[in-house]
Amino acid sequence: MTTDTPQDRLSRAKEASRETARLTSDDKVRALESIARGLEENAETIIAANRRDVENGRAGGIGDSLIDRLTLDDGRIAALARAVRDIAALPDPVGQVVGGHRMPNGVALEQVRVPFGVVGAIYEARPNVTVDIAALALRAGNAGVLRGGSAARESNTVLVQVMRDALERAGVTPEAIQTVDDFGRDGAKALMNGRGFVDVLVPRGSAALIETVVTESTVPVIETGAGNVHIVLDESAPDDWAREIVVNAKVQRPSVCNAVETVLVLRQAAPRLVPLVASALQSEGVAIHGDDMVAGLMSNIIPATDEDWATEYLGPEIAMKVVDDLDEALAHIRTYSTGHTESIITTDSRNAERFLAEVDSAVVMANASTRFTDGGEFGFGAEVGISTQKLHARGPMGLAELTSTKWLARGSGQTRG
Repeated sequence: MTTDTPQDRLSRAKEASRETARLTSDDKVRALESIARGLEENAETIIAANRRDVENGRAGGIGDSLIDRLTLDDGRIAALARAVRDIAALPDPVGQVVGGHRMPNGVALEQVRVPFGVVGAIYEARPNVTVDIAALALRAGNAGVLRGGSAARESNTVLVQVMRDALERAGVTPEAIQTVDDFGRDGAKALMNGRGFVDVLVPRGSAALIETVVTESTVPVIETGAGNVHIVLDESAPDDWAREIVVNAKVQRPSVCNAVETVLVLRQAAPRLVPLVASALQSEGVAIHGDDMVAGLMSNIIPATDEDWATEYLGPEIAMKVVDDLDEALAHIRTYSTGHTESIITTDSRNAERFLAEVDSAVVMANASTRFTDGGEFGFGAEVGISTQKLHARGPMGLAELTSTKWLARGSGQTRG
């Protein structure tokens, strides 16, 4: 790529977005298939670049959870290629009719989905996001501008070049995928202040990064939130469901935002469920921060502080608290939740329906692992992120969330009196 300014790249992305908006669905499928092949054919080069990032990350002490998110191997690259093909197989949202009607004067109105234009993303230590967002943006007819952070600099440089080369082979302008990584913080600032060039900006990463993007941007932001995720166990929760769901939600991949961070156990269930669930977690190497009652029912418990209830551990740690009843559990969630995902384990249909109705998070579950909050699991293909806001997009964001709408009016000479 040429040596230029961040604004130059935003400008080229804006120009490219006019071309991507005109691509047919078949054109976009061919481009995405070319990207998937490019990832597979360049796996060795990508892994070599990623290895340098991982080594630098370990030397810089960035932490095991970020190292996990940063690492690419043959399996993860194969999964990325599959995800790109899954996105290509999804229905094209562009041109879908959302609604419409005929006005009394005979003018026909139709609301249709259209691309945003330029989708920007700012994220940390997650090279998979580089591919996910670029592919989703393209399938929805957008250009993408990416800022992936210094921790994944080597990986992202190769991934972006692989994808740009793949677009060129498919006859699509490579300017539809841009990176501003090499400009460091100036690149991030250009994205956040790219009015007239960037149509929507999506931050993914730490709470601090998201807060910075939300507060400093002059372009529209879809806020993706931190995941202080809760599971409630009530008196009717079956032993096997409580044990297996909590362990899966914490252990299956503890470094991600849909991993459970706090377990709330109703008091009547505590003598039965706290030892059962806590021992299962400890056998998986999970450290438990518990209140006095948890500590009285189980050994090797770290005394919990108020800070623990607000902590997104993103690792093999969890908080556990005994609450008097469902009212107290709901109050605790209202106080500490980040609005991401909450689940209740129960066979009491009244408790389940009350929980589903009253909890104000992007995804609310009954009797399922919070790890299902994921665009791929929801059938959206790869995801842009998990939106915890309430405007435009909420929960896992797929293709539809990367489009806007416009109204088409077809008349026959009508004028307004």
